[in-house]
Amino acid sequence: MSGPPPQAERVANDADVVAGSLEQPELFARLYDRYAPDIHRYAARRLGETAADDITADTFLTAFRIRARYDRTRPSARPWLYGIAANLIGKHRRAEVRALRALARTGHDPVAASWVEDTDSRVAAQGPLADALASLSAGDRHVLLLVAWADLTYQEVAEALDLPVGTVRSRLNRARRKVRTALGADPAFVSDTAEVV
Repeated sequence: MSGPPPQAERVANDADVVAGSLEQPELFARLYDRYAPDIHRYAARRLGETAADDITADTFLTAFRIRARYDRTRPSARPWLYGIAANLIGKHRRAEVRALRALARTGHDPVAASWVEDTDSRVAAQGPLADALASLSAGDRHVLLLVAWADLTYQEVAEALDLPVGTVRSRLNRARRKVRTALGADPAFVSDTAEVV
């Protein structure tokens, strides 16, 4: 005799996982399995491997604690989790700036070197880029790195940071302009038409 499938089998998207975890807390492990490696990699690029372990653990612990407040109209928990991680990273801002300044001095990014292709690691390891990232405001840096390193869309960044999409666009535009200028691009020729789309 076949009846309806158990709750664990009916879970189709992240919103269902979060909702189901209110009654079956073990379901929340699915979000961890789906997103922990990406959150860890993002945190490691921003703060280093040691801090990334703590940020990743704290991200999922925080998410678990506040899961009852999750907006279930959002089928993907990815932006929500990146938003929690970004807030936790913000608390480590001084450490991040120190790491970026060290990267600017040494030109070596051990995190990028371990998993990014050679071309990307050469770009990521450039001192001027790290220096430019360190000089951005925390809000501009969060937006830029969520787009560049976490591959979030403008809408996902807006959800992650609880900002209007227009604010995400303007922060990203400003951050890109500052980074390009710091890397030697002529400000008269820096065009951000791609961000207007």
